[in-house]
Amino acid sequence: MSRDRPRTRAPRRSPDERRAQIADVARAIAVADGLSAVTLRAVAKRAGVAPALVAHYEPAMDVLVARVFAGIVADELEEVAGLAAGLAPRAALEAIIATLLGGARADVTAVWVEAWALGRRSEALAAEVRAQMDAWAALLRGVIEAGVATGDFSVDDAGAAAWQLLGMIDGLGAQALVRWGGAGERSELLLRAAEGMLGVRRGG
Repeated sequence: MSRDRPRTRAPRRSPDERRAQIADVARAIAVADGLSAVTLRAVAKRAGVAPALVAHYEPAMDVLVARVFAGIVADELEEVAGLAAGLAPRAALEAIIATLLGGARADVTAVWVEAWALGRRSEALAAEVRAQMDAWAALLRGVIEAGVATGDFSVDDAGAAAWQLLGMIDGLGAQALVRWGGAGERSELLLRAAEGMLGVRRGG
């Protein structure tokens, strides 16, 4: 009679490894299914662990959701800032607009839109949304200020112009989620608006 072989257990993870695993799983869920899908049970199921273990490392799911949101959008900001780095101000602004409204970032746009809605009931998420919006406005303000210094742009308040551009980028990005207009149409619309706002001749 053959004996049953002892079952092998999955290797134990260190606390840091377990936290990283939970964060990675939560991020994957958020990108695929939305921030609202990042629940205790969903994270546990995908990670292959008990819900109690997730709760041990992440006792407040709203805080985890806020961190997941911040990580997703901060990575995008770093990428876009890198694309614009070293370019002349006009080229940098055009690259930012074309990248954000090009249609390839619908997953991140959806995360933003959901975060604005969910942030009404989660101060942890709302705080991260505000911080990331400030970071994006700072990037745009820097490009505009550089353009003012070189004479490419003519605007009295670079900060206000940055917030106006950010609002238009966010609005057009959200509209793209329901397939309003084409990517080229949206980019062209914003470029024309930016020209008037920054004192650039039409087509410049």
